[in-house]
Amino acid sequence: MKIVLMILQLITSIILIGSILMQSGKSAGLSGSITGGAEQLWGKQGRGYEGILSRVTAIGAGLFIIVAILLVAIQ
Repeated sequence: MKIVLMILQLITSIILIGSILMQSGKSAGLSGSITGGAEQLWGKQGRGYEGILSRVTAIGAGLFIIVAILLVAIQ
């Protein structure tokens, strides 16, 4: 069981790293954060490529945390 969780942890970490690195930077400066910062804050990212990457990152992070907790629990 421990080996399976460790392999799953490795896979989720690779997916998480890849999805974070593939996302574009969202720093638009001070004017961008004043005008459009609220839309990004409340999750209006669209259904395109960025929306998919954002969803993959969130799911990957959740799985990573769950597997890490399970690994600590079985030790």
